[in-house]
Amino acid sequence: MQRHVRFRGAIGAALLFLFALSTAWAQRSVSGKVTHAADGSGVIGATVAVKGSTLASLTDHEGKYVLAGVPDGATLVFSYVGKISQEVAVGNRSTIDVSLEDANWSLEEVVVVAYGTRKRADLTGSVVAINAKDFQKGNIQSSEQLLQGKVAGLQITSGGGSAGGGSTLRIRGAASLNASNDPLIVIDGIPVEGNGIKGSDNLLNSINPNDIESMSVLKDASAAALYGSRASNGVIIITTKKGASGVPRFNFNSQFSTGVIAKKVEMLNGDQVRDIINAHAAATGNTTYKEMLGSENTDWQDQIFRNASGTDNNLSATGALAGIPFRASVGYSNQNGILKTDNFQRTSGALSLNPKFFENALSVQVNVRYANTQNRAADGGAVGAALMMDPTKPVYAENKFGGYWEWTDAEGNFKSLAGRNPLAMLELRNDKRSASRFLGNVELDYKLPFVDGLSLRTNLALDQTNGNRTELISAQSASNFLTGGYFRDEDEGKVNKLWDVSLFYEKDLKDIRSKFDVLLLHSYQDFLTKVYMNPAYSADKSTMIPGSMPVFATDRPQYRLDSYLGRVNYTLMDKYLLTASLRRDASSKFSPATRVGYFPALAAAWKLKEELFATNSNVTDLKLRLGWGVTGQQDFGQYYPYMARYSIGSNTAQYQFGDQYYSFSRPAAFDANIKWETTTTKNIGLDFGFVDNRISGTVEWFRKDTKDLLATVPVAYGSTFDINLFTNVGNLVNQGFEVVINTNPIRKEDFRWDIGFNVTKTKTEITSLRKQEDPNFTGIPVSGIQGGTGNTIGMHAVGQWPYAYHVYQQVYDANGKPLEGVYVDRNQDGQITDADKYLFQKPAPDFLFGVNTSFQYKKWSLSASGHGMAGNYLYNNFQAERSVMRNLTNPVLAINNATSLFLEQGFQNNQYLSDLYIENASFFRLDQIHLGYYVGKVFGNASLSLNAGVNNVFVITKYSGLDPENSSSTGVDNTIYPRPRTYSFGINFDF
Repeated sequence: MQRHVRFRGAIGAALLFLFALSTAWAQRSVSGKVTHAADGSGVIGATVAVKGSTLASLTDHEGKYVLAGVPDGATLVFSYVGKISQEVAVGNRSTIDVSLEDANWSLEEVVVVAYGTRKRADLTGSVVAINAKDFQKGNIQSSEQLLQGKVAGLQITSGGGSAGGGSTLRIRGAASLNASNDPLIVIDGIPVEGNGIKGSDNLLNSINPNDIESMSVLKDASAAALYGSRASNGVIIITTKKGASGVPRFNFNSQFSTGVIAKKVEMLNGDQVRDIINAHAAATGNTTYKEMLGSENTDWQDQIFRNASGTDNNLSATGALAGIPFRASVGYSNQNGILKTDNFQRTSGALSLNPKFFENALSVQVNVRYANTQNRAADGGAVGAALMMDPTKPVYAENKFGGYWEWTDAEGNFKSLAGRNPLAMLELRNDKRSASRFLGNVELDYKLPFVDGLSLRTNLALDQTNGNRTELISAQSASNFLTGGYFRDEDEGKVNKLWDVSLFYEKDLKDIRSKFDVLLLHSYQDFLTKVYMNPAYSADKSTMIPGSMPVFATDRPQYRLDSYLGRVNYTLMDKYLLTASLRRDASSKFSPATRVGYFPALAAAWKLKEELFATNSNVTDLKLRLGWGVTGQQDFGQYYPYMARYSIGSNTAQYQFGDQYYSFSRPAAFDANIKWETTTTKNIGLDFGFVDNRISGTVEWFRKDTKDLLATVPVAYGSTFDINLFTNVGNLVNQGFEVVINTNPIRKEDFRWDIGFNVTKTKTEITSLRKQEDPNFTGIPVSGIQGGTGNTIGMHAVGQWPYAYHVYQQVYDANGKPLEGVYVDRNQDGQITDADKYLFQKPAPDFLFGVNTSFQYKKWSLSASGHGMAGNYLYNNFQAERSVMRNLTNPVLAINNATSLFLEQGFQNNQYLSDLYIENASFFRLDQIHLGYYVGKVFGNASLSLNAGVNNVFVITKYSGLDPENSSSTGVDNTIYPRPRTYSFGINFDF
């Protein structure tokens, strides 16, 4: 019996051995190379997987792969983000090479435009699409910074270096005076509102840059008019990364950064201040300020600034589960600012599902993302305080103000008009801000079975943000000592609901070599803001601070947009293209009589390549584009400016009734017939490409005419209304041209060099500012400044750029030194009055330009990019305020500091309105240098890359201020939070 068992066991072992041997014979090792179809270079990190199994590999730095254990009869799936996947049957081959076509961003493929996609070759409007591989590199905290210097005509100006801070965006200059000049932001088909909320000054930082696949900039009206009422300043469409077929692929990347202060303001040191004060005492006999001098040499800027560390970590998975393509990601970013106590943190998560049903007739796209940002905001006023504080004083002292040295009188009370200890302003204040944002939508695209080419589409979306700001100032803080400190809690919520329903029909008329598509859409969008503000209390929350109760404890501003859209695209013989659209918008911000606006657009293109150069292989692309369109503007701060309303007067103007005092209510000025501001845009563009697109680019002219400007104008004196009226008045013209050139001088298998350049020339002119002519009208004073009472430095004037500077002409001595208080008597009446002011320069640049270059050599990559402006001027308000003797000998019996400019000029008193402080702020900034190295396979089948970089490398400028790139449209440069120079190191795993 045992022999039979042993015999059967031997037979089983033999059969098992033969089965294993046959299986080994039925498997093979497959190798090969995956290349870019455009240039034949290797695709790094492409996935090569056996269909229906978990067996997969990644390509190396040359695009090569080896996949062992591949069964006979298997099918390999080659995939890469941004490429069209390929399935190849193995058969009996052991070597398989594959060339992958670009899925989205080549000339022949599609770019994201308004309400859909369009082949790049078939675009009739001015649209620039930038994908992930071309984004700005390095330490990027907010999504708009990915486009810095990459798009002609797009100006991105950060408001400073605060952690998580945002930017001012302008596309082809400003088109309005008092309404918003910000472009419309569309995220995965959702037009979003505004860019700030209690708890976050920059909602764009809630979108993790690591989740963004592409950004399309729609610059002309023919491209942007599909968004009608919100597109007069252009449109930026953000498309996030989506799922892909194939086995799940994971990516983990982490970046570490350190920011350092790039430039400090040149102030007097303690020794210099002592020399000046001692000389002043000797000359005047007044020793009051001499007796106040300290013995220190404190650099207050060193006290408030620090090296700022940060980290950014992201994990994502892309692939298909149960046949459903998906992408899921989580991210965490923690960034300190260079100003002490400044910190920004973001936790984000995103999920995208892209299934198809009913034999691919129904396409579903589900996008859900959530982000929570936490920000301890440093008191930006500490920067100005550091530049004002007496450098002869110590940082700390034994006192009741938390141990920080402060200016006090003989009784030990704080001198509120003297300088503050800037370090105390930071460390005795805790300003916590938080914002939670949910952004989600469901898009359905159903190909109706009864008409070939007809689809029903719908998009349901919700953008909900809740923000909170809690500010606590210690009871020991000098400025709040008498109130027992300060505590305030503020909440705000924003809810943006969208429902789009559309019919889309496309038809290819092959008999007449034509094709067309038609879009009919109805869109409804509701914007609700919920605000709740508590009164301010003492730090222990026991005593309400008088006068801090808000006028409205709760408020619910709301408005709605109801829109209809029709668009037709027609192509004849693949050479002649036509796009026509009409959008009807109704906004509840206007009265029923004026709330409807119609916004048409028309564009045409002629593919000259197909007509004139069909046989010339050196001409890759040549297309002439013409565009015209009208867009609207209803994005302004007031919700119902057509309605009569009253405002409560200040506490200084009250009426006594018995023992009580009551504030007055006064009627606010309003215009019952206020209506849409409209911008008509014309453009002519030529797109070109030569030698297999190794030289490509665009030349384009544009003109924007804005009429019925939404502007604030003064009300006639003697009126019972407020002094300003928000109404439609005036016209504005903005015109210019753009040139974009991209080249690929070297394109070899092991080495590639790309370089690109763009420049934009603009000119903006106010052509009208009044409803009735007035020969005595010179303009509207604008651009308030620090210093004096009610001073302005700018003017809106007909025939001038907006915010042109309105100043006195400085007189200089024979050595070129400015004479204090001496100006040119321009009207020669023997006295200096306002009539002697003249219009001199403007804040906006004549030219914007950007440059970028990249090198790839085997496993190495190197990129650099920069941008700049020319012809822009700034009013150096800081120098005008802080470069005179009056700063040092403060009239409130305190010593402040002054800039080193005082040593050159020697001014005793401020000369705020002199053109001396209007400085040329042209500049070039090298934004980043980024170095990458592909290590290769690690830990089995994982792929590792390393990178390092520097952001804000250097700035070339003649401007004497802290930074020539200023986000203020008025051109007034006050003390800003300086941009740091940031060094970063990152790792990237694909597995």
